[in-house]
Amino acid sequence: MLQVSFSRESNNQFFKTLNQRVNKYFKDNNLKRTGNWVLYSKAILMFSLLFVPYIALMFFPMANIYRILMCIIMGLGMAGVGMNVMHDSNHGSFSSKWWVNQLMGNSIYILAGNVYNWKVQHNLLHHTYTNVEGIDEDIDIQGVIRLSKHEPWKRFHKYQRFYAFFLYGLLTIQWALVVDFRQTPKYIKHKLSAEGELNAAKEWSLLIMTKIVYYLFWLVLPLLVMDIVWYQWLVGFLVMHYVAGLVLSVVFQLAHITDVVEVISPEELESEKRSWAAHQLQETANFATKNKIVSYFLGGLNYQIEHHIFPTISHVHYKDISKIVKKTAKEFELPYHEYETVKSALRAHINQLIILGKQPQMG
Repeated sequence: MLQVSFSRESNNQFFKTLNQRVNKYFKDNNLKRTGNWVLYSKAILMFSLLFVPYIALMFFPMANIYRILMCIIMGLGMAGVGMNVMHDSNHGSFSSKWWVNQLMGNSIYILAGNVYNWKVQHNLLHHTYTNVEGIDEDIDIQGVIRLSKHEPWKRFHKYQRFYAFFLYGLLTIQWALVVDFRQTPKYIKHKLSAEGELNAAKEWSLLIMTKIVYYLFWLVLPLLVMDIVWYQWLVGFLVMHYVAGLVLSVVFQLAHITDVVEVISPEELESEKRSWAAHQLQETANFATKNKIVSYFLGGLNYQIEHHIFPTISHVHYKDISKIVKKTAKEFELPYHEYETVKSALRAHINQLIILGKQPQMG
């Protein structure tokens, strides 16, 4: 896989200063950098959104319209667990206890994902080489949607602003069916691991066993318990996944693919001599940070700048440390991209889809 390096000289004083100020904030306020009762109570709510409708569907008769509604709620719960529980845990920020992080991080298995693959793709590749073409796999949609000026242009890309959001909803169903089986052999081949020594046999065994349990829990058990035709449950299963996939994908796109945040090539990154922290500021955007409901449900992922610079700090602290990050970035004349609302961030993403969908000029 491609490798690039960040400058150890340019902008490094920014991160040293910022880190000192953030550390002082936690020390002065006698706070842990991990989660608190707000996060733990939210975890209960998100798991409830996922599992209470599941139980209700199996044991209580209801009309099809209400069954669909339950599946939509489960989809929101799936996204909520992913953003609020799994995400913090697999960054080591849900709790100060490693075993709690490990336990809660394993919630990804009920979301159709895999811990090993997720940590390599997200923690290692995305958080290190954010928006770098050919390395950050979070921006690789196999050429169906053109998210970078460096990708080959196809004639159908000029329509991508119309079909992109439909495809975004397929994210988690891809986890369930193909992504993990494609990523595991690739990551093992390249000896990639976000946590030290790699045990290939262990990762393959976990992948197979957790996928079997996943299919049994979400597809087989309901059909054994419910008085329902198999294709009816399959529709509900797909609705759940589509809602979750749409939410998760859109949140990512609003933070990383907009009219002020562009994908960069490895060659451009090397030539610009960015430090890692300055690169995170350049390639990330916040949105709707004053909207309490959005911030609560998205697990602070609308504070994407703070998350990328301090991924091991729980999202419950992002609102407060964002003031420090913004002030320090301004002092060092570095960018701090933010959109006031979800609507404005959506407009910026759609504008970027339109720009990237146009045929590049030759020469």
